[in-house]
Amino acid sequence: MSAAEHVKRALTLASPEETHQLGVRLGGLLEPGDFVGLIGDLGAGKTHLVRGVAEGARVPRSEVASPTFAIVYPYSGRIPLYHADLYRLTGYDDLYATGFMDLVGGEGALLVEWLDRVPEAAPRGEYLRVTLAHAGGDARTLEAEAFGARAAALLTAWLP
Repeated sequence: MSAAEHVKRALTLASPEETHQLGVRLGGLLEPGDFVGLIGDLGAGKTHLVRGVAEGARVPRSEVASPTFAIVYPYSGRIPLYHADLYRLTGYDDLYATGFMDLVGGEGALLVEWLDRVPEAAPRGEYLRVTLAHAGGDARTLEAEAFGARAAALLTAWLP
């Protein structure tokens, strides 16, 4: 992988609203086949970011729900958007049985919370990984890392 295909960015977000607005920006940039893996402890801001992404992808706010019990929740917007939550899974075998892998690289973009629980869920060589962490009070740190040319272009457009 060349340096142009591996890009990193980091920033501090002052509030949940700032996290949401950053998600809106990302949602406007997503294309079919994009994969965004989210990592972070409970309350780190993953859901704020996902709700913003859905808004940016023009998914009606009333459709956005937590897929914790469904594993994958589909949304209809400017492009199909799939929101997965791997929190309750114990490993790749649990994920494989859900049909999740059929969505990877498909006609929609895929947002995956708790990617660190099943790292094998990420496509080889082409995805964006976003890690959120508490930074005191309402502040959060966001670290984004792109793997592959499309993910690098996405990250560079999202966080120049």
